[in-house]
Amino acid sequence: MIYALADLHLDYTNEKSMEVFGLNWQNYQERIFNNWNEVVDKDDTVLIPGDISWAMDLDNAYIDLKKIDELNGSKILMKGNHDYWWSSLNKINGLGLESLRYLQNNSFEVNGYDICGTRGWIPRDHKDFSDHDEKIFTRELMRLENSIRASGDNKKIVMLHYPPINQDRSLNEFFEMCCRYPVEYIIYGHLHGVGHSLIKEGNFGDITISCVAGDYIDFTPVRIV
Repeated sequence: MIYALADLHLDYTNEKSMEVFGLNWQNYQERIFNNWNEVVDKDDTVLIPGDISWAMDLDNAYIDLKKIDELNGSKILMKGNHDYWWSSLNKINGLGLESLRYLQNNSFEVNGYDICGTRGWIPRDHKDFSDHDEKIFTRELMRLENSIRASGDNKKIVMLHYPPINQDRSLNEFFEMCCRYPVEYIIYGHLHGVGHSLIKEGNFGDITISCVAGDYIDFTPVRIV
């Protein structure tokens, strides 16, 4: 089975409080670890689309990543906007955490599905969207297409960190990119607290879209397929 859970926001120092986003963030790390092994078996795969650890460098991120490695199942990780520790794939793979794989301009085959994706970015209709944002937005679209093109002929699950949604709640260019390919599922995270009001889910054409942000799904991996 394939599960998903975004926005783990692990912090082994316990110095970073997430309760600014709501009281449901109390003891969230303990809840993640307890809930995970209750629903995920060793032969399952969990997709983690970003905001994995608050660490600022790879050495410190290793402490949080090791905890994920020790949980049940295989895991596919992707960079979020707060994953400042994310380095080159060579360095991350060099950590030797055997149950973890890292998605960046590549893809993985799991249970007959191709797993593709990229971080994404804020939508073009955001009030603060700038020329600099346009460069990032365009680059992320290219990275999504690179990931999809790197995959095989299977149906695809696309991981995004940012939702493929404009401020007016219409679907944006990241969704449109997926429509050009045999994408069956899009999952995303990033939205917390009052941001849940922007969540959009459901079936749109041939694509099912789901939000898997940690606090939205009670810090429990949800089954995708």
